[in-house]
Amino acid sequence: MPEANSSCREAMPSRKKKKPPARRTVSQICPPPRRPLTVADIRPGMENERLGVVRDSMFQNPLIVKAELGKPRERSYSLPGVDFNYGLYIRGTDGGVPAALGHWNVFKQQPTCPHELTRNYIAMNRGAVKAGLITARENVLYRQLNDIRISDQDDRQTKKEPPSIPPDMTFGIPARPSTPFFDLLQHRYQQLWVQEQKAAQKAIKMEKKQKMILGKLYNTRSSLLRKYMPPVKPDELWRIPHFQKVGPHLDTFPTEADRQRALKAHREEHAVRQGLLRMGNYTHH
Repeated sequence: MPEANSSCREAMPSRKKKKPPARRTVSQICPPPRRPLTVADIRPGMENERLGVVRDSMFQNPLIVKAELGKPRERSYSLPGVDFNYGLYIRGTDGGVPAALGHWNVFKQQPTCPHELTRNYIAMNRGAVKAGLITARENVLYRQLNDIRISDQDDRQTKKEPPSIPPDMTFGIPARPSTPFFDLLQHRYQQLWVQEQKAAQKAIKMEKKQKMILGKLYNTRSSLLRKYMPPVKPDELWRIPHFQKVGPHLDTFPTEADRQRALKAHREEHAVRQGLLRMGNYTHH
């Protein structure tokens, strides 16, 4: 029997306890804080390699530091260490859980200050005028000595009550409707515009077809005047009624035809003569 037990133990594999996974520290999880570049960090071939005198202050200016290939851009700001807590730490001042279980914290109502009544300026101004006080300084002194207030009942009457608002009323600005992204991606608005243009053109064509073709076009006065201008008989010069029957005493033209020819030449030269009646010298040289 002892030999059999020993053989069974040898056949069964030995069970070893699994070690719990090692927990990583904060310094292992979080990368080390970034700090500005220094002269010791610069290696040959880097973007920020410089010739001549090089100082650490050159790598603390974000306008001078160049971005390294494959690395985030340096902002030249040094961050605090891993043990630094961002934000504001406030210690509890209410006693914590033991104080909450031990007693009940009852809120103490603050003493209310008495309601200050509104000053009755009308009554004070009336009293100052009756007392013969007119200047601003006298009015101020009178109000300090005679401080008249409006009673609660009168004050309630003067103050306006808030308007009655329906219970289902919603305050604020209504929300803007959501943007139809699917319509924008599918060019839906373009398709609708093209359809509207096609429908408008079709309607114009149908309207042209339905129009009746007019027959013979009749000439109007405007169309006739475009083709032919009828001669207008010029009006005679005005004369005094007393001298209408009196003929001219002097006639320098041999015939009436010569007279009309001279008048025609005179009318043609109106544009180039000076004077109110265009009978003066020529305007051109």
